[in-house]
Amino acid sequence: MKRSRVTLADVAAVAKVDRAVVSRVVNKDPTLNIRPETRERVLAAVEELGYRPNVAARSLRTSRAHMFGLFIPDFANPVYAEIIKGAEAEAASQGYVLVTGSASGAALGDYMDRIGQGRIDGLLLAGTGDESGLIAQLDRAAIPWLMLNNRSRSVKRYVILDDARAAALAVEHLVRLGHRRIAHLAGPSRADTATRRSAGYSAAMREAGLPEGPVVAADYTPAGGAAAMARLLAGPERPTAVFVANVASAIGAMEGVRTAGLEIPRDVSIVAVHDLELAGYLNPALTTVRMPLGELGRRGVTLLAALEPDDTVAEVLAGPIELIQRRSTAPPVS
Repeated sequence: MKRSRVTLADVAAVAKVDRAVVSRVVNKDPTLNIRPETRERVLAAVEELGYRPNVAARSLRTSRAHMFGLFIPDFANPVYAEIIKGAEAEAASQGYVLVTGSASGAALGDYMDRIGQGRIDGLLLAGTGDESGLIAQLDRAAIPWLMLNNRSRSVKRYVILDDARAAALAVEHLVRLGHRRIAHLAGPSRADTATRRSAGYSAAMREAGLPEGPVVAADYTPAGGAAAMARLLAGPERPTAVFVANVASAIGAMEGVRTAGLEIPRDVSIVAVHDLELAGYLNPALTTVRMPLGELGRRGVTLLAALEPDDTVAEVLAGPIELIQRRSTAPPVS
């Protein structure tokens, strides 16, 4: 026989409280003043009975969709998978559904329609490029939005990672190994993350008393990394090590070294920002700087749920950031 849906009344009966108390506990009402043991009794009853709020009914009562959106530039970039996982987990814990899309023309139009119909309560923007038109529409509709690891010059509504520190860790690792000719395979000039990582590279080279090596920009794709590495290796003085701004670019950069008839790390050491599981299965395994991508997604949702449309947010997640040393880096050959 089909099991009937557990209701607020069922939970209230088990917890021996009023239905209104259950509703306010489940919805995390900050104004609710009850004894801690009463709150624990309600939560225990929720868990025991497997109660799940009726999101559709709650939306009608509160005029909220209980849905957040997340824009990413490209589903092909594996870095965003970790951000999405963190954002989804936090959204679910707060009773929201996360809808993710890439910032292509079709997806953008669909999101615009959803926003206009009030079907999204807030939007996370993960480096989608020129968001000015979308942001203007969000502001007109008084819908909270927040940039993830991307900053706007005009409005402070962002939470970012410490990309400069990540770059410094990578360069410091290469310097400790004995490298002096360290090049930088940077990200696209329009990307805020690329700007911060390049600044971290420059600062670390100055700190080490070394002249900056050649810098070549590329998009965050394997193809872009391969083409940029070819340009670096064609220069007048070949670097012994390269700091790459993104792990996807680094995968292409490694192929660029092999195409030039060189070996990693004997001829060129490579280290990249962002650690993914696949980095350990490359040949050779890639040295990376691990960033808190999942925490970035979680923090973005937490802030978005608490934001008013005109709130200012300018937050940097300090860590944890750590170097994961593998076989793609080694001391330079004399």
